[in-house]
Order: sequence, then C-alpha cells, then structure tokens
Amino acid sequence: YDDALQFIAEMRDRERVRTEVGRLYGRPKAAAWRKLLKVPLYPYQREGALFAAQNGRALIADDMGLGKTIQAIAAAEILAKVAGIERVLIVSPTSLKHQWKQEIEKFTGREALVVEGLIAQRRQAYKADGFYKLVNYDVIHRDLDDIAAWQPDLVILDEAQRIKNWKTRTAQSVKQLHSPLAIVLTGTPLENRLEELHSIVEFVDRFRLGPMFRFLDRHQEVDETGRVVGYRNLSKVSETLKPILVRRTKKEVLDELPERMDKQFFVPMTPQQIEYHEGNRETVARLVAKWRRNNYLSEADQLRMQIALQNMRMSCNSTYLLDHETDFGTKADELVELLGETLEEPDNKVVVFSQWTRMHELVARRLEQQRWDHVLFHGGVPGKHRKELVRQFREDPNCRLFLATDAGGVGLNLQHASTVVILDQPWNPAVLEQRIGRVHRLGQRRPVRVVHFIAQGTIEEGMLNLLKFKKSVFSGVLDGGQDEVFLGGSRLKRFMESVETTTGGLSARTPAVVAPAEPPQPPAKTELPTSAAKPAASSASPAAPPEQLWSDLATAGMAMLEGLGRMFAGAGQGSAAPTGGERRTESRTGGPAAGLLERDERTGQTYVKFPMPEPETLQKLVDALAAFTRR
Repeated sequence: YDDALQFIAEMRDRERVRTEVGRLYGRPKAAAWRKLLKVPLYPYQREGALFAAQNGRALIADDMGLGKTIQAIAAAEILAKVAGIERVLIVSPTSLKHQWKQEIEKFTGREALVVEGLIAQRRQAYKADGFYKLVNYDVIHRDLDDIAAWQPDLVILDEAQRIKNWKTRTAQSVKQLHSPLAIVLTGTPLENRLEELHSIVEFVDRFRLGPMFRFLDRHQEVDETGRVVGYRNLSKVSETLKPILVRRTKKEVLDELPERMDKQFFVPMTPQQIEYHEGNRETVARLVAKWRRNNYLSEADQLRMQIALQNMRMSCNSTYLLDHETDFGTKADELVELLGETLEEPDNKVVVFSQWTRMHELVARRLEQQRWDHVLFHGGVPGKHRKELVRQFREDPNCRLFLATDAGGVGLNLQHASTVVILDQPWNPAVLEQRIGRVHRLGQRRPVRVVHFIAQGTIEEGMLNLLKFKKSVFSGVLDGGQDEVFLGGSRLKRFMESVETTTGGLSARTPAVVAPAEPPQPPAKTELPTSAAKPAASSASPAAPPEQLWSDLATAGMAMLEGLGRMFAGAGQGSAAPTGGERRTESRTGGPAAGLLERDERTGQTYVKFPMPEPETLQKLVDALAAFTRR
C-alpha cells in the first residue's frame, strides 16, 4: 500500500537524519556546535536541540525561562544543515511574533518574515522567499490553503497550550497543518485536565497516546455523575511520552543558569491607543523640527515636549491612563496570561513595575477576577504601612504578587521573588536597573527572570534601543522632575537628540494594531494592517482582489461624503435667531466651509475650491485609482 511505503520511507529518512545529527552534534564539544549559532548554548539547551533534531517531531516542555525558543531555533538550524530543510513555519501568540523575529536574526543572521495584514498581504508573504515565516494562531484557520501551498518542512508551535482545548477552532485548525517535522514548545503541557496533554501531544504524534476516549478511560477516575475525581497509571503516560518529550525544571539545571535572564514581549496596540500615540507623536515631531531650525526651545515648548512624550508612553499601556474612563489596551491582559504560567510553580513570586498607579489599578482589577492575592506599593502609601506590605509579600504564601511604582524601586529588598515584570520602560536607564535591583541583588539564591512588555512600533521600541545603545547617556530628564526638564546648552542638546532618536523612526510606520477577530469568538484577537504599515513580503504591493478594492473604495467614499457633510453643515443651512423670532441665514462663505466656496461673477455659479494635497498623498491617490481601473 502507498501509505505503508510512504511511512517506511519516512522512518528510513528519519533514521538517517538521526544518525548524521548524532555524528556531527552528539559530542557536547563538537566543532559543529561552535558554528551553529552566533551565541553559545548552555549544556541542557544543546541536549534539547539535539533531542528535537534527532526525533524530528518532539515536544520541549522545559520550565518557563529556560530558553525553549533558542533550542527550537538551534534544532531548525541543525536540520537545515543535515536534512536540508528550507521552509520553517513558526506559529506563536501575536505578542511573540516580533520577539521570535529578533531572536532568529540575532542568533542565526537569517532574515525572518512576519506574516501579517489582510488575507491578500498574507498570501503574498507565503509566496515570498524566506527560511523562517512567523504567523499567529488567530489566522491559521483562514490561511490553511496558503500554508499548504507553501509546504513547510518544519512547523514550530510556541506557547502550545493555545491548542490544549481540542474543541476550539484554533486547535482544530492548527492540527490541519502538515509537515514532516514538528517541534512543540510549552512550559505547561498539562494545566488542569489530562485531555489537555492529549490534545497537545496529538499535534506531535497523533498515534502516540491513542484515541482520546480510550486514553481517558485508562487514566481517569470518575464518580457516578461522570465528574473527574482523580487519575491513575500516570507513570505509563510518562513512559509512553519519553521518545518525544524532553522536560527540565529550573531546579534540575540550576547550576547551568545565568544569574539574570531578560526577555521582551512585544504587544500590539488597539486603534484607540494609536490615535492618542500618533497625535502626540506629531506634536513631538513639530517641536523637534523647531529645535533643529533654531537650536533652541522655549520653556513652554519644553513643557509641551514633556507632556507629549509622556502621553505617548501612557498610551502604550492603556487609554485609561489618559482619559480615566476607557480601557483599550492589551498589556494588562497579556500580563495575566504570563502570570498564569509563572504562578504554576508554587514557590514563584513576582514583582510588577509600572510608573503609573492607574496602570496598577487596571492590573489589580484583573488579579481580583483571578483571585490572586497581591499588594500595591506606591508613593501614596504612608511610610508606616510600607514595611507591612513588604512583610506581607515576603511571609504570606498566598500573596505572590507585588505591584510597585518607582517608589518601590529604591530601598526595598524583594529578593524572595524570582520574576520581575517591567510594564513600561523608564526613560532613565538607572531607574530600570533600580527596579530590577530590588530582586536581582545580594542574597538572591535563584536566577532572576526579567520580562519587558514593549508596545510594538511605538515610542517604547525607540526607548528600548536608546536604553540598549546609549545606556546612561543622560540621567532622568523626564523621570527626574521638572527641574531637569527646563534645560539649556549641551544637556538640552543631548536630550533633544535622544528624543529624535527615539521617535524619529516612528513617522514612517504605524504601530501594530490589534482588534477583535471575526465572530463567533469575540475574545480572540488579530492584527489589522494600516495604510502606513511596512509591506510584509517585498517592496512590491500585493495585488488585492476586485471585491477588496471595491470595498476599500466604498469605505473611502463614505468617509469622504461624511467629511463633506460635516464641512458644509453650516455653509448653507438656515439657523434660528435666539431672539425676536426673526430668522437669519448664515452667509454661504461662513462656517466650516469658509474659504472653500467661490462664486463666478460672470456666470453666478458657485464652485468648491480645494487645496492640493502633498505630492506623496497625491501619488498614493493616483496609484489607488490606477489599481482600480486596471481591474
């Protein structure tokens, strides 16, 4: 039978690869390891990469923070050298796609293509050349045909607990991805129920645990009502998974771990956040241009600069920090996801830093919904109560979260925690180190994991680069108070150059957007493209289908008509006078349309006169019309 012959061929190929991988990389100090990546691997990471590469289809279930990402990348590079694979598809949550891209390019020197945008843009991206392509779980069900046409050699699933519920559309869609090789990454393959483990393992090897009903019948204990009350024969499950599963805890590899591990989570922005961010960015851009012209900014302009920059930073967290009413933002929800995984270990405690108390209010609401005990430490807490908060966090086993503003960044010893979360990057590098230093300090007996939440494509990304490449160039211009805002001479020049570096690249692109996905799953999120977004695949714009062009044109037309309606609302309408019952008619040239209406004295005809847009805008309009007429 053809399927039997194909199975035999696959097994022979896999055995050949296993033998060759073992020959080249089987020894820890083999020369091949030194040439594999641009950074060295820890011994346990080499073991994990070797295990995945030799097995072809494997589940890496190491504890969070042990470097599952770099193990998967190393395994992919080994398979590229030994098995000749050419196409790797990485499926991850939206917030991790760009982190994967950064790490791939940092560790391997290869380019990684993020697949995003509307369906036409994503289709073009799948057709483009590229070894690594990165996509998020939310769009898999719509992209199955395009992925199948691309034919990936290796599929890597990150945070694979997203497919733990086999009934969801996400899980069912992901399991339709076909590739000869697969690597699944998750720190929590089993969270609540045994069937979650079965669902995840099914992607790696659908025959490994057998049919779901038989697996549960063998290992679940239920009462007379059918409720699960316990499990049995779990050692058999462990034995069955040995050929495909590698798992190490932090305790097992403690001696190999570095003292501090930093990780960045890139989160998308909502349209409402972007509106605030971009409005303030334009203010900053004007002030930077003014400073460039005059080499001088008045104190009033410096104050406006401070406010605009601060507003940009606050918008990266949530609109609540600006309007105190709405809560559009993804950081708080992403934090809850991270904490859910971190707190799986009973002895883990976490310190969460944000500059703004209102951000902690949003976080606290979500913690109360999860029923996670926490303390909130900020400048408004009276001095006599501060020690009690620290004592509660240190001694109460149920209090595992310490929310702190920068009032908690100095003078506190919080080394009984093992994780620090930075929700917003401070402008001053010294403040960042003070935050981390509360936990990563003398007396800390465990490795410290530092997680940075970065709003993708925003001022925070610019600040990240500034903190990285110009650490301690200036000290606390914004975080140090007003006395250091109104500066002159060289200090102001250095500050303005830093502002220009941080925000200058943002004008050419729009931050990544997140919006609700299509029904019937409202909680899911997906990225939407923007007109200024950087093309995903190449410099050539993907050809959109006729129905999309028509939809875009109709939407733009409606927007234009609505704008004209608002503009002329007062131009030709009569309005009642407030007194005397008399009526007066507003002049045709008054109101919002003033200056746009012109009367031809010879014919008496009235015309609408519009100023020409910028050349770039005009060229985009011409291109759009040309694309439509070609259809």
